Amino acid sequence: MVSEKGSLEEHTSLEDTTPTDDIQTVEGLVDKFGVNHKRLMFKIDIRVVPLLSILYLLAFLDRVNVSNALVLGMDEDLNLTGLRPNIMLAVFFVSYCILEVPSNYMIKLWRPSKWLGLCMFLFGLITTLQGLVQNYASILVTRFFLGCAEASAFPGCFYLLSMWYRRDEAQKRYSFFFSSTTLAGAFGGLLASALGKMDGVGGQAGWRWVFYIEGIVTCCVGVFMYFAIPDFPEDVKWLSPNEAQFIRAKLELDAGKSNRDVHMSFKDIMWVATDYRVWLAAFMYFGMIVPAYGYAYFSPTIVRTYGYSAIRTQLFSVPPWAAAFAAAMVMAFISDKARHRYLCAISLQVCAIVGFIMLLCIHDKRHVQYGALFLVASGLYSSMPILVCWTSTNFAGHHRRSIATAIQIGFGNTGGFISTFTFLSKDSPYYYLGYSIGLAFTVVSMICSTIYLYVCHRDNVRRERGDADLAYSKLSDTRKAIAGDLNPSHRYYY
Repeated sequence: MVSEKGSLEEHTSLEDTTPTDDIQTVEGLVDKFGVNHKRLMFKIDIRVVPLLSILYLLAFLDRVNVSNALVLGMDEDLNLTGLRPNIMLAVFFVSYCILEVPSNYMIKLWRPSKWLGLCMFLFGLITTLQGLVQNYASILVTRFFLGCAEASAFPGCFYLLSMWYRRDEAQKRYSFFFSSTTLAGAFGGLLASALGKMDGVGGQAGWRWVFYIEGIVTCCVGVFMYFAIPDFPEDVKWLSPNEAQFIRAKLELDAGKSNRDVHMSFKDIMWVATDYRVWLAAFMYFGMIVPAYGYAYFSPTIVRTYGYSAIRTQLFSVPPWAAAFAAAMVMAFISDKARHRYLCAISLQVCAIVGFIMLLCIHDKRHVQYGALFLVASGLYSSMPILVCWTSTNFAGHHRRSIATAIQIGFGNTGGFISTFTFLSKDSPYYYLGYSIGLAFTVVSMICSTIYLYVCHRDNVRRERGDADLAYSKLSDTRKAIAGDLNPSHRYYY
């Protein structure tokens, strides 16, 4: 913590060295710093997006592979009857949600590469240990610690991505990163169908091999990530000084100064954390998490009710995930091209709603039910990256973005508690409760998204009129330095 005077001095120093004072276009910055913009973005894309996508793919795979294990006989071997499977899934979210905000802050204290790499190795190790569990109590313990290790994966990666790309560049990258969840779902089904055939190998059940193989692979990749994940643009060595300054200047044109080095008091942190915009974004994400995790955890169980064997169930769970990946990339391209988020997200949420209605109303046509899963998966997992990209990139500056993103993701993921109890064994095969809850929470997210659209438009209009200048002028010097998108010069995307 520093004094108000110290904060002002740091803030002034940063402003004095800002390279964008006399240049207001990206083209002007290209000329000033003498960089090849297209080649530089390709270099960043190759070094940033694939690594973070692989990290989250394996994190999500290690999180939801328990659903594949249940289909392969884990429930019978561990006597997971009644609500026990649901409780086992819910325990993960206890530690996961509690630790997301402090874990995201650790990225600022430690280098992202070191922190994320270490966490990845740990959740790979814990996944491997899940294959050794012998009873209900031991699987609860491993799921709890898995949540601890994975808490930093999603908010940390999203925050790091936001420090590399402008808002009009972000959606394609965010969607590719987020779509690693759909690839994990597809890959998990394929891998589980193969590992299920290892039943009896080494005296181990097939479901145990799911944890062994996927966990060991994650550990190995985690060691590599410790050295390979990029840090913030100002810290990496593979950018030339001119390229690093260009990236910083370009981002400041889009979202204002990051003022990374300004220290915050607890009151300053709470000032950000209590902003209603932060919580509106959190409820948008919360509304999507409930149906999304419900689908991720229970899609193999749903497909099994269509009469397929365990192995065929794993295989038939793959195509809806593949369709969701394709839909996410198409909509990301459209969203970036149009520089618009709201309508793209809403149209996809409508697709999910149609899918849920079909599942609620049609019970005698298996192919139609299976087709509805494509609408649900595509609608949910294509709209979520748009919503998170829209809100997280609207929060500007290192401090405000890191805190707001962590709260949004952390609170949103509390929806995981609800999702784990939406599909109960007693409701099989129609699952009226699960589909109804998924439908209702998707509508909640749509309502919150519409309110957020209104807030963004209203604030932009006020700033054009100069109505926000007085409130900003009354802020302390520290809060002006960390205001980010609250600066009257900032304009929200929608």
